[in-house]
Amino acid sequence: MAAQTTHTAQKAATVHTAQKTETAQSAQAKAYVPRLKKLYREKVISELFDELGYSSTMQVPRLEKIVVSMGVGEARDNKKLLDAAINDLETIVGQHAVKTKAKKSIANFKIRKGQEIGARVTLRGNQMWEFLDRLMNVALPRVKDFRGVNPNGFDGHGNYTLGLTEQIIFPEIDFDKIEKVMGLSVSIVTTAETDMEAKSLLAKLGMPFRK
Repeated sequence: MAAQTTHTAQKAATVHTAQKTETAQSAQAKAYVPRLKKLYREKVISELFDELGYSSTMQVPRLEKIVVSMGVGEARDNKKLLDAAINDLETIVGQHAVKTKAKKSIANFKIRKGQEIGARVTLRGNQMWEFLDRLMNVALPRVKDFRGVNPNGFDGHGNYTLGLTEQIIFPEIDFDKIEKVMGLSVSIVTTAETDMEAKSLLAKLGMPFRK
């Protein structure tokens, strides 16, 4: 009976320790603030507020989400390429990707409506900030003869889209293990009302626009 009581007490103590560890890890995760997000809070907001003459800090534009996608037209003949694209995309962003389907048939490219031809992932929160930081400060500098990104990639509504020709500029991708060199598109959605405001936001965050 005493042995059983001791075992029960030890089990309870183990569970309690595990719960404490889990709680501490959870608190640490919640307290973590990505470097770029911290920069935005501590510096960029005030700079944009003064530069653009807002009457309230609530008007200062912010990042809303980032959509990263890969188009794989050849997937119509080789499903293996689509699986490879999804794997590469998930490796780059660290989040589950979904397959995208053709919205309409295109006879010249032998694509049927509803056919799976790409992959996409939407990033928000800390993952969004971490990805943007890695994109600007790690991946883009690895582009051969890089001279800056196109400053004309805005859509007229404060959102910016950047096209990349090779997924291998991300160090997470092992060149020797890829199925095929493929490009990807990065769309940065902001709350800015104009392209000028969005460009100023991204530039202050470190986006290397070409002059």
